[in-house]
Amino acid sequence: MENKFNFKRFRRLRYNPVVRDMVRETALSKNDLIYPLFVVPGENVKNPVKSMPGVFQHSIDTLVEECKEVKHLGIPAIILFGIPEHKDPEGLEAYDPHGIVQKAIHAIKEKVNDLLIITDVCLCEYTSHGHCGILSGDKILNDETIAVLSKEAVSHVEAGADMVAPSDMMDGRVFAIRKALDYKGYTYIPIMSYAAKYSSGYYGPFRDAAESAPSFGDRRSHQMDIANFNEAIREVEADIEEGADIVMVKPAGPYLDVIREVKQRFEMPTSAYQVSGEYSMIKAAGQNGWIDEERVMIESLIAIKRAGADMILTYFAKEAAKWIDNNQK
Repeated sequence: MENKFNFKRFRRLRYNPVVRDMVRETALSKNDLIYPLFVVPGENVKNPVKSMPGVFQHSIDTLVEECKEVKHLGIPAIILFGIPEHKDPEGLEAYDPHGIVQKAIHAIKEKVNDLLIITDVCLCEYTSHGHCGILSGDKILNDETIAVLSKEAVSHVEAGADMVAPSDMMDGRVFAIRKALDYKGYTYIPIMSYAAKYSSGYYGPFRDAAESAPSFGDRRSHQMDIANFNEAIREVEADIEEGADIVMVKPAGPYLDVIREVKQRFEMPTSAYQVSGEYSMIKAAGQNGWIDEERVMIESLIAIKRAGADMILTYFAKEAAKWIDNNQK
């Protein structure tokens, strides 16, 4: 049939599935994935997190087995969150060399080869009040907190962590941690900074998993206002100047515009955290038959990658790795 119209036929590149694959602009790789894990005291513990289907709190022995599966699936990295046996106002176990995360790192390193271990550096899991720092009354003391965070980061690296990820959003904490690591001779250890971390309603299920809900108030005094964009750029720029090697935007899905701008403006390795609320909403809708869970999972991850993220922290990591094996041979 003669083409009598002056228009482009974009569908020519969609008609054949092989051609569709050849012209696809964004691809999801296992190397993009970082799997969050929660470790608790005890033995043979695998507690399901009710608000996060498929996610568990692990004791160190079951955590090691989980890490073996993660490695077998080809996922290159995990990020560890620890829930201590005892909490106190200062979060002392955060930097205890015999603390839960430190012991978990030792165990994983002994039993699982070549799995990159990143550790979350914050105090909210360790403090009895659930806030991210040292308190004076109801106020978080910034400089006193970063001194403790520096000790925590060093203790994680001394235990064998390959990378530290400060998530507290205290001012100056990247510089303080970098200085502390360098002083101890760990100049080669990278920092993945939660650089633009919003005070988001999407964190609810995580606080169940990490047992880190604040006992009063909220975290708006240090986490970012959800309405602000330019502030995120300033936060990221400051962390880069202080020595961050990788910058993170959190949450991921609701802040794709921020991910895009961060990547384009700074051309730095950029991570994004697909947080618990994002994960649980997809899971819940999938379990209720309202959506095709696998399809939406992959679409959400591709969107984060397309926005500019080089790596994605996601609770879907294992499922995504299996999907990649089945669909990208």
